[in-house]
Amino acid sequence: MIGAIKKYFDKQIGTGAEHDAATNKHRLQVATAAMLIEMARADFDVHPEETEEVTQAVRTTFGLSQADTEELIRLAQEEAKQATDYYQFTSLINKGFSQEEKIQVVELMWQVAYADGHMDRYEDHLVRKLANLMHVSHKDFIATKHRARAASPGQHTD
Repeated sequence: MIGAIKKYFDKQIGTGAEHDAATNKHRLQVATAAMLIEMARADFDVHPEETEEVTQAVRTTFGLSQADTEELIRLAQEEAKQATDYYQFTSLINKGFSQEEKIQVVELMWQVAYADGHMDRYEDHLVRKLANLMHVSHKDFIATKHRARAASPGQHTD
């Protein structure tokens, strides 16, 4: 797996002075995508709408091509599968993202949770847990939930 990540980073950023900054950027992208994938899996039933929401969120948030989005999601799926906890993702995000960017990640998680039109208690619990680990205030946590719910189609069970 490390070889695949290194190959992806080398393809995207090469070597040189910009290597470290670009590597950190890509690690943050993988961490964010992995957390969104975990959101889709939270209720033990991944719906196509959730998968599509993860893909769109990653693509638009990071401004990636379709091919780069697919590769990033593939890497994130591997990382999520091998992870023993969420700390490896949230610690990267806490070090590399501003407070506003962390709030945006929480809103993206809500969007994934609401994508299938149903908010499951496991999804709610996971967003709450990850928002806490990213030091997002309760006020911002609730505001992102309301924005995501208002923007999503379908029925909502909270």
